[in-house]
Amino acid sequence: MFEVPQDKIDFYRENGFAQFDDVVTSEELEELREAVGDVMAADSERSTGQSPNGAYYKVLNQKVNAWRDSAAVAKFTLHPRFAEIARRLSGADGIRLFHDHALWKMPGDSKPTPWHQDMPYWPMNEPGALSIWLALDDVDENNGCMMFVPGSHKVGKLAGINLVEPQNLFDYAKGTGIDQTMPVIVRMKAGSATFHHGLTFHYAHANGTDKPRRVLAVIYMPDGTTFSGRQHIVTAGLAFR
Repeated sequence: MFEVPQDKIDFYRENGFAQFDDVVTSEELEELREAVGDVMAADSERSTGQSPNGAYYKVLNQKVNAWRDSAAVAKFTLHPRFAEIARRLSGADGIRLFHDHALWKMPGDSKPTPWHQDMPYWPMNEPGALSIWLALDDVDENNGCMMFVPGSHKVGKLAGINLVEPQNLFDYAKGTGIDQTMPVIVRMKAGSATFHHGLTFHYAHANGTDKPRRVLAVIYMPDGTTFSGRQHIVTAGLAFR
């Protein structure tokens, strides 16, 4: 199992994110790149992708529930190594999968992913859900690395931001002091990952290179999380209540 030192846990709970280098081996990284590339290129009724003609495609080309199309992707989406890191960081007794998504920030006419929280989009009553953001390529400001605002998960759930025509998330956080906190830029080598809390403010730069920026993200929720009834692509049509 991957070691999760106590100082990483403490840092995550204080700041709402943590970075882990080399969470996959070089062999696993190549395997995952190939598997996710195949899923992104294929049509399927099990996963859900983006239309290349849509405005959102310029922000993110993504495929939700990629693990349902590929046993090779499922090996990583359901990997106990990542789930145990998420469990330890969250402090939960058990951890469950909500969904994965392959996140390609396309080259060319790329747009930044604006500041937002994830939790407002998720149909969950309780806080505590978190994501792993596993880089399949080296990432920096040139091709779409992430930024986080330390401690912003303590502000609480704010409004969901339209990622195509975004509002200013910090307008909703006036009076909290979080707008005075310096964001942290997280540059990473391929095979490294961040975990971030569903309430942490985060942003991704545009991709100004000539290659896609490739990521596998997996969302985990503490065991016992209950369904809020909010509309979501993963729960649509499942008669949850």
